Parts: sequence; C-alpha cells; structure tokens
Amino acid sequence: MSEAPEVRPQVVTPVRVVIALCLLAPFVAMLWVGSYAKTDPAFIGIPFFYWYQMAWVFISTALTATAYVLWQRDQRSRRSETPGGGAAK
Repeated sequence: MSEAPEVRPQVVTPVRVVIALCLLAPFVAMLWVGSYAKTDPAFIGIPFFYWYQMAWVFISTALTATAYVLWQRDQRSRRSETPGGGAAK
C-alpha cells in the first residue's frame, strides 16, 4: 500500500496577515468612493478625485511587490522546514 503524502494545514502567520493587508488595501481605498469624491485639494491643477486614484496605481504596485517578496520568502522558509530540505511539495 502506498502512503499518502503528509498534508500540512495552512498556517496563519503574521507575515501572511501582512501580505493579505497589502493586497486588500488598494481594493478598500478604491471602493470607498466617498473618501475621495471631491475636487479639493488640487495638486498642480489636477482635482483630488483624479490624482488620488493615480497615486493608488503607484501605491498598489509597491504593495503588490512587497506582498510578492514576502510570499516568496515565506514559501522558501516553509520548504526548508520540510524533512529532506525541500523535496516535499
């Protein structure tokens, strides 16, 4: 009889919570329209409504990159904890 591979339960760690927050922040910021549906303060003549959304393009990029780096680091550390030094997936 063949042995079933060991299935480890998913673990909620502080790093994974930070990753989730990095990925959720842009959605919350953009879906809460009432917080930025105004014209003042203007930035170099651009109404707040527009420059706020454009700023979130760059903020979202930085947060997504941060989440990616944290996820890769988390996966590497989990693989190194498995018996056999990463042979198990």
